[in-house]
Amino acid sequence: MRVAFGVLGPVAAWAESGDGPDEAVRGAALALRGPRHRAVLARLVIARRRVVPVARLVEDLWPERPGNDGAGPGHSPAPPADPVGTLRTFVAALRRTLEPDRPPRAPARLLVTEGPGYALRAAADTVDAWRFEQAVTEAAGLPPKDVLALLQRALGWWRGPAYAEFADQPWARAERSRLAELRLHAVERRAEARLSLGLAAEAAADLDAHAAEHPWREDAWRLLALALYRSGRQGDALAVLRRARALLVEQLGVDPGPGLRALEADILRQDDDRLDPGAGGAERVWAEATAAYDRTVPTGARARLESTVTLLRGLAVTGGDGLRSARRHRLAAVSAAEELGDPHLCARVIGAYDVPAVWTRLDDPAQAAQVVAAAERTLTALPPGPAEEALRARLLATIALETRGADVGGANVGGGGGGGGGGGGGRGAQAARLAQEAARRLDDPVLLAFALNATFMQTFQRAGLAPERDAIGAELVELSARHGLFTSEVLGRLIRLQAACARGDFGAADEHAAAADRLAERHELPLVGVFTRWYGALRLAETGTFEAAEAAYGDAAAELTGAGMPGLERGLLPLALLCLRLRHGRDLLVLARTDADWGPYVPWVRPLLLLAEDRRPEAAVALRGAPAPPHDLLYEAMWTLTARAALALDSPPAKRRAHAELLPAAGELAGAASGLLSLGPVDSHLRDLAAALRTP
Repeated sequence: MRVAFGVLGPVAAWAESGDGPDEAVRGAALALRGPRHRAVLARLVIARRRVVPVARLVEDLWPERPGNDGAGPGHSPAPPADPVGTLRTFVAALRRTLEPDRPPRAPARLLVTEGPGYALRAAADTVDAWRFEQAVTEAAGLPPKDVLALLQRALGWWRGPAYAEFADQPWARAERSRLAELRLHAVERRAEARLSLGLAAEAAADLDAHAAEHPWREDAWRLLALALYRSGRQGDALAVLRRARALLVEQLGVDPGPGLRALEADILRQDDDRLDPGAGGAERVWAEATAAYDRTVPTGARARLESTVTLLRGLAVTGGDGLRSARRHRLAAVSAAEELGDPHLCARVIGAYDVPAVWTRLDDPAQAAQVVAAAERTLTALPPGPAEEALRARLLATIALETRGADVGGANVGGGGGGGGGGGGGRGAQAARLAQEAARRLDDPVLLAFALNATFMQTFQRAGLAPERDAIGAELVELSARHGLFTSEVLGRLIRLQAACARGDFGAADEHAAAADRLAERHELPLVGVFTRWYGALRLAETGTFEAAEAAYGDAAAELTGAGMPGLERGLLPLALLCLRLRHGRDLLVLARTDADWGPYVPWVRPLLLLAEDRRPEAAVALRGAPAPPHDLLYEAMWTLTARAALALDSPPAKRRAHAELLPAAGELAGAASGLLSLGPVDSHLRDLAAALRTP
C-alpha cells in the first residue's frame, strides 16, 4: 500500500493506488486517531525526512509553560507521567495505521527509528506540501502554457491553511508561514502566465479577491492593474492603483513602491510598448522560439535529436526531476540515433552530453552500461581520419565517465593480492588518456574540459591520489576561467575542495567552496549547494563539536533528498554518522539498532555494527566475506572501516591488507578526499595497525 500525506489543510493520510502523484487514485482516509497522533505525524513531515529527537518531540507535544494545566482553548495538554512512553505508543499506533501489512517485529520502512529519534521516510511525491513546493520550483523554468497548467493543478491540492489544526503551535508556525507565502507566490505566477498567454480577463477575475485579501502584496496590485488595462479597462486599472495606495498608506504607513508608481505613469501615458509588448520576457521568448522550431523543423528530422541533447545538458544541471529526466531522455536519444544508422550523428548525440560529474558512483549503472556499449559500437563504425578525431575523443571521454568506479574484481579484504583494477587500470583509463591527448592536439578547450573530467573519474586506482586529482582540478579552473566554461570551473573547484579536505587544509577548501557557491548562484546551478553543504558538515566533524556536526549532516542530507542523485544519496547519511561517531569515540550501538538503509556500504559497515551488538562470531564472518572496496572517492574510508573491524577482531590478514592499502594515503585524513566525511588522520590508523601486527 502506498500512503499519501496531506498537510495543505487539516493533517491527513490516505491509501493510494497508481504509479505517481498524477496517476494516483486517492482511497479512503486512514484513521490517525487523536490530535497528538496527528501532531507527531505533522512534526515529522515538517522535518522533511530528517530525524527528530525524542526529546524534541516530547517538548513540542507538551511544552512546559507557566500555568499550563491543560485548561482553556489553545493550551497544550499537561504532559503525561511518562511522556516518552506515551510518545512511543503514538508512534506504534501510527505505524500500524501507515503500514498495516508489516509483519510482526519486522522493521518499519516509513516511520522509522533512527539514532536519537524518529523520521518519516515518505517519498517526495507522497506529501502534498513537498509536491507543491516542487511544482512551484519546476514552474520557474517552463513556458507560460505549462506554468498555467502546472500551477492550476498544484493550487488545487490546498484544502485549507497548511497544518490547519496546529496554527497555535510554535513548531508549526514557521512552516505554515513559509507555505502560505509560497501559495501566494504561486497565485501570482499563475496570473503572470495567464497574462503572457493573453488571458487578461481571467487573470483579473482571479487577482481581484487575492489583492483584497492580501493588501500588503504590491505584486498582486500590480498584476491586477495590468490585467485590467490589458482587458481594455484603463479606468478600473487606475482605480485599483489608487485603492492600493490608500490601503498601503492607511494599513502599513508606506507609500507604493517604484513598481506601482511606474505602472501608474505608464497607464496614464498609455505606453503599450511597456504595458502590453508584442514580445519580450523570458517566458514569451521561450514560448515563441519553441513554437517556431516546431513549425519549421520537420518531425523526425535529425536536427531534433541533436537539439534535444543540448537541452538535456542544461536540464541535467538543475538537479531533481530535471536530472532524472535528462538521464532518461538521453538514453532514448541515443537509441533513436543508432536506429538511423548514421555513425556521425550517433557520435554527436552521444558525445554532446558533456555534463560535468564529480561523484564517482553511478546513479544508474544499467543505463551507463547501455551508453558505453553504444559509444563502443559507434567508435567501431566511425571511419578513420582526422575529420572524425573530435567525435572519437568525445566518445572516449563518455566511455571513461560512464565506467567510473567499475572494478574488475579482487580478493576479499582478508585475502591476498591487490584489489580490483577499476578507476585507473582498464578500458576507462585508456579511453580518458586518449581523449585528453586528442583534445590537446586539437587545442579545443571545451573538449579538453570534458576529457579532464573523464581523467578525474579514472584517477582512483589506489589510495593517496588526491594530489593528482588536485592538479586536474587546478587545470580545469584555469582553463575554464580563460574560456568562460562556468560549469567546468565549478567542477574544478569541487575537485580541489575534495583534495584540500584530504590534506586537512580547510582554509583552501573554504575558498573553493565559496567560489563554487558564487558561480552556482550566478548561473543557477542548484546541485552545487548539495556538495558544499556536505563539505560544511565534514568541516564541523573535524573542527567542531559532535552535536554540531551531527545536526549539520542532517541538514545536508535534507539538501540531498530529491536532488536526483541516488548514487550519492543512498546510504550516505548513516555512513557519515557512523564515521562521525568513530571519529569522536562515540558508541555505535545506537546506529546498529536502527533500520537505516546503508545502501552500497553494507559490506564494510556490517562488521562494526555486529561488533557494537557484541556479535563477534558473526562480525568475523562478515569481515572475511567483505569484498575489496570499489576504487572511488570513498576507497580510503571503506579501508579505514575495514581496519577498525580488523583491529577489533584481531584478524591478521585483514590488518595486513588494510595497512598496505592505506599506506599510500599517509598524511591525509581518511575518507576526507570525498569532501563528505572523515575518519581522522590516516597516520593514526596506520600506527594502530602496525602496532597490532608487531604484537605476537
